[in-house]
Amino acid sequence: MARATSTARRELGNELRRLRGERRAADVAISLGWSESKLSRIETAHTGISEPDLDRLLTAYGVRVEDRERLRDLARRGRARAWWTPYRSSVPDPYDEYVALEAEAVLISEWETQVVPGLLQTDEYARAVIEVGADVGAAETIQRRLALRMARQAVLTREPPPMLRIVLDEAVLHREVGGPEVLRRQLARLVEASERPGVELLVLPFTAGAHAGLTEPFMVLEFESGTRAPIVHIEGLTGGHFRVKPTDVDVYRDALSDLRERALPAEESRTAIALREEALRLLTAS
Repeated sequence: MARATSTARRELGNELRRLRGERRAADVAISLGWSESKLSRIETAHTGISEPDLDRLLTAYGVRVEDRERLRDLARRGRARAWWTPYRSSVPDPYDEYVALEAEAVLISEWETQVVPGLLQTDEYARAVIEVGADVGAAETIQRRLALRMARQAVLTREPPPMLRIVLDEAVLHREVGGPEVLRRQLARLVEASERPGVELLVLPFTAGAHAGLTEPFMVLEFESGTRAPIVHIEGLTGGHFRVKPTDVDVYRDALSDLRERALPAEESRTAIALREEALRLLTAS
């Protein structure tokens, strides 16, 4: 699968920094006739690099011509326009990092206590969630974020799609985001999603009592073997936070294991969602 733009640029920057080794950035830049800030921006993924400049840099580092193709490919992808660019403002969004990683993940595991995860939200449910965001003001911002959230769902139809392992607190089935009719249609969508290959959708019932996920909802993103280590993402009011230390990631993985063990089995979870949807259908019909 092709790397997302910002991910490819970051990977290239890390590789170039490794190749520079103990050389001073200023000395490398001077030898190439560059400013030190230019080299720094490339290594920190703030800017892309042209193929001629990349070849000059790799020659300075003694990289053989036959060993350069992977780095050239990363550079080409790093110069490409990210697919989500039309959905954001002119100012880079800190959410870009998450979108890039989500597009690359092969396994997405999520624990959610408040709302349905974005990849499974209906348009109207997503709008109701976005409209109450603490940092949302203009209608244009709402529409742009809504369009991006819907576009992100295309990851579920790629080949091969990522595996989804989602555990929902039972409260999500009862919180009437957008009102009872919007929630009812959202629950119908969840029933459909739970029947897709590669999707595990579990409900943690109130009767489960205390569990390892009491502190916060979170997500673990895992990637193709040999590409990058798993990453934890935690959503906050002012943006997402990442946990990348292996020991931290292991804590969240263990928490997910605990949640999956305590949750209803897949078929019982589907039944619980369907029963709640039916109760809302009767309520809205009366």
